[in-house]
Amino acid sequence: MTAPADRAPRVVIADDQELVRTGFRLILTARGIDVVGEAAEGAEAVAKVCELRPDVALLDIRMPVMDGLEAARRILAQVPTCRVIMLTTFDLDRYVYAALAAGASGFLLKDVTPAHLAASVRLVDTGDALLAPSITRRLVERFAADGPATGPRPASPAVHRDLAALTPREHEVLTLMGRGLSNTELARELTLSEATVKTHVARIFAKLGLRDRAQAVVLAYETGLVSPGESGG
Repeated sequence: MTAPADRAPRVVIADDQELVRTGFRLILTARGIDVVGEAAEGAEAVAKVCELRPDVALLDIRMPVMDGLEAARRILAQVPTCRVIMLTTFDLDRYVYAALAAGASGFLLKDVTPAHLAASVRLVDTGDALLAPSITRRLVERFAADGPATGPRPASPAVHRDLAALTPREHEVLTLMGRGLSNTELARELTLSEATVKTHVARIFAKLGLRDRAQAVVLAYETGLVSPGESGG
């Protein structure tokens, strides 16, 4: 489900650094985004999200008591309508892969520009993935073979790993999504209109319980549909 275009996203910010939380809150508020709550660690973030039911949660990966990864898993299990964006200081942080597998919609570096921060929140609020397909693919390729730094790679509980429900064409579309192709590139590769591609993508998401393209790419690797090193485009 996508958010109405005229509705301001409601956001919870979780970071153990007060200055980061304050800065992000001021940036988002100035751009018409409603920051409804803040948290200094993961367990508090889960409680805030369950209480306030925001549209988007900004979670620092590395927090005390409960890290952002575990907080993301619990938030997405308990409030599946909430979109999660992970915040990290490190580009291609190992924990990000596990967060995407758990259902997070993407990640941002903490030195993100104010305009990009606000645009990213609005993007995931509409139901899209924050990461471009090719970026997501590179992230997954880097860590898929070894797995994330913290245990198994759980997909969202809603995800069905059995691909038998897909038609041959949908199977082909998912494979190409896993290789990093955008809708425009998919249309060109398959000689279809972009509208038809969007229909196939929407049906794949519905059949497999996927939240967005980021999770579709992760699933393509986890099921062996795509192997590290494969690429498209």
